[in-house]
Amino acid sequence: MKVFSFPDPVNEVSARLVAGGVVLLSLATIAFDQPWLLLVIAYGFVARVLSGPTLSPLGQLVTRVITPRLPVAPKPVPGPPKRFAQGIGAVFSVTAALLEQGFGDRGAAYVVLGLLIVAATLESVFALCLGSKAFVLLMRAGMIPQLVFQRCNTSWA
Repeated sequence: MKVFSFPDPVNEVSARLVAGGVVLLSLATIAFDQPWLLLVIAYGFVARVLSGPTLSPLGQLVTRVITPRLPVAPKPVPGPPKRFAQGIGAVFSVTAALLEQGFGDRGAAYVVLGLLIVAATLESVFALCLGSKAFVLLMRAGMIPQLVFQRCNTSWA
């Protein structure tokens, strides 16, 4: 297994559970006013972009402990859109961490984190992944390389 690779396909069940973990951690960050957790959230997204669940403690917990114990069949979905979505989460979470840790603007950081909470809640609760939807729009606009486009179309077929 290569450390810096992303799974393809991805188990949608695990993706939704990771999103739920992000929601809970983000809500705890704001509710208990623990801005240092922004670094943990940002690390998790960057780790998942680089390696899927391999370097992500939340990803490991979900894929190795929680998902296998659920009485739910795996639901494979294409990996590239999920990786793109993790990248968007990384941008938001790193931005929030920089706003708070680098510029001392906790209010702005929590607003950005709130946007991330909305997106992660949509994924977790309703299986509506905004990042994957954006990926599809970019595919249709021809901004995604043809090879990735073909792999996703094969997976969705």
